[in-house]
Amino acid sequence: MDFKTLMRPYQEEALENLRKWVQIPSVHDEATIQEGKPFGNDVASALDFIARLAESKGFEVNRCDGYCTEIICGTGDKIIGIYAHSDVVPVSGDWKYPPFSATLADDVLYGRGTSDDKGPAMAAFYSLVALKENHLIDGYQVRLVIGGNEEKGSACLEHYFHVLKKPNPTYGFTPDGDFPLIYGEKGITNYRTSGELKVKEVKKIHSGVVSNSVIDLADAIVTKKEPIEAYLQNKKFQYEWKEEEDGLHFILHGKAAHGSLPELGINAGIQMLDVLGHAYHVDEWIRLADAYQDPSGKTMDEFYHSDLLKDTTYNVGIIEYENNQFSMIVNFRYPEQVKPLAVITNLNAKLPFYTEIISTSETLFFDPNCAMIQNLLRVYQEETGDLETPIKTIGGGTYAKECKNTVAFGSAFPHSDDHIHEANEHITLKDFYQSMPIYAHAIYCLGKETCE
Repeated sequence: MDFKTLMRPYQEEALENLRKWVQIPSVHDEATIQEGKPFGNDVASALDFIARLAESKGFEVNRCDGYCTEIICGTGDKIIGIYAHSDVVPVSGDWKYPPFSATLADDVLYGRGTSDDKGPAMAAFYSLVALKENHLIDGYQVRLVIGGNEEKGSACLEHYFHVLKKPNPTYGFTPDGDFPLIYGEKGITNYRTSGELKVKEVKKIHSGVVSNSVIDLADAIVTKKEPIEAYLQNKKFQYEWKEEEDGLHFILHGKAAHGSLPELGINAGIQMLDVLGHAYHVDEWIRLADAYQDPSGKTMDEFYHSDLLKDTTYNVGIIEYENNQFSMIVNFRYPEQVKPLAVITNLNAKLPFYTEIISTSETLFFDPNCAMIQNLLRVYQEETGDLETPIKTIGGGTYAKECKNTVAFGSAFPHSDDHIHEANEHITLKDFYQSMPIYAHAIYCLGKETCE
């Protein structure tokens, strides 16, 4: 079957609806949480958008108490599950175009969520539309689930599977990783380091928006400028001063990156602790800045490695200080042999303040030679002609950890850089359109257990 020809008529409409979806700023909003909107108004609007679109195409749609939008097609005991998300990380950094404008320039669509994860979700949705309208879903059932809380802990799928008691898939994939596919994921633990500290020269520190992004801007309200300027003479940090109503702001600029790849960013929060620690002689902040200088953990003697899942990473994602209370949240990712509680015990023995676990997600591993992995790999190879790129393991954590029999399958192509969790997140039309026949073929293949 020619899946490229099958999907071609749907490209223009898919792009049009993707642009509308990206224009909904679906960031988790504590202030607007209410019954039926567990993640706030904007996430609810994004989930409603895809629900109404699916209803217009004749799908059975369940709104799942506002946690997810479930789109169902077909009947049968075999369930093919697709798990994507409509929530996005907060905006930070300098953007070429407004982050929720869905600007199309030179065949590139810019905007928060274009690649993580509304673009891949829309590609999967129209793949399902095409299969349905061409009567290719026969003898199996497909459930496309769009969640609203992937970036904040996946409470959406927790509710879907454990409260609503929805069935796990026979085979499933999440279009929220890399092609050809991902067969192993590191464990992830978020932990908090906090305690009381009095620094009379610092009124407040605010840096970071989510634990799984490198801090690209750190803002401190301080009383003395001269010690900072003196320390910065020997540093190449990018900074500025602003006089505001609430005081003198010292602002450091870093570079955002996904929390699974902190080495690709420049952490302005760590720089802030370094600068303020040395300028105002705060030993605790100096020790923390020195310890987290290397995001692999080597500078605090907590580096671990395995051949399967590679190196540990420690991403300092949020740092706050106000009213003599200090708090730092770290997104810790690790290979299969690491025991996170043992690492936390070690940190409490060697670093200032008290460290405690917030949440933990175990490692994930599939046999690379199992039928599902091999079928999906063949689908990718047949649709792209790429026979060289190997399947992989990653430091990122996906919905695959929340569902049984599910792996991350695309949508980032080899050598692409879509700037997820960074300024100027985007997806190329080439990649968006190329992913659609891959997902249609994958659904059909898993449903029929063949790769014809």
